[in-house]
Amino acid sequence: MKGRLGRKLGMTQVFTEDGVLIPVTVIEATPNVVLQKKTAETDGYEAVQLGFEEIKEKRTTKANIGHCKKANTSPKRFIKEVRDCDLDVNVGDLVAVDIFEAGEQVDVIGTSKGKGYNGTIVRNNAHQGPKTHGGSKNIRHIGSLATNGITSRQGRIMKGTIMAGQEGGYTTTNQNLTVIKVDRENNYILVKGNVPGPKKGCVMVRTAKTSKGNKAPVVLVDYSASKEVQE
Repeated sequence: MKGRLGRKLGMTQVFTEDGVLIPVTVIEATPNVVLQKKTAETDGYEAVQLGFEEIKEKRTTKANIGHCKKANTSPKRFIKEVRDCDLDVNVGDLVAVDIFEAGEQVDVIGTSKGKGYNGTIVRNNAHQGPKTHGGSKNIRHIGSLATNGITSRQGRIMKGTIMAGQEGGYTTTNQNLTVIKVDRENNYILVKGNVPGPKKGCVMVRTAKTSKGNKAPVVLVDYSASKEVQE
């Protein structure tokens, strides 16, 4: 397992030399700093703690400042762990973007967009009630909660019952996405498809847990070569 932190910049599209359009998400991936290595002997599990993006000392806590000083680095805005990490790193080392390569399958973890308080129709795609023939006027209400067939004798709301509530704003994972391009010079990764969260949201890119194998890398159109010819 390997992973690193980055920032979602937005979506765009690229073309292969065969003329295939690929929608991609651009993830800014400046080097991460290894802040701590956790071991089974001292912490009960194996993990590497990474820090991403500098923050001013006046905008963070003293605990964060002191923790980052142990790695001889400035305070970090985002700190996450990668469990069972395969990277051979020590505290204070930098983790570059090239730990991934084109064609590799990854999972991207982020916080989904918050959509506020919604009812069951918007939040769970529930059906509306009857609107005609002298109906119960229960058009958008959730309906009876405790009548679940024979389980209604339990007299309680069953776990997992769809109800109104806050939608979005929770940690979610998009699995088995393909890395299209890795650019170490400009510190970004192109990942096929969409990833969780809004623009400029922090995400973690890690090795896919349920992948069936990496895919062959594609050759993208190089527009820089055409600009040199025109000049």
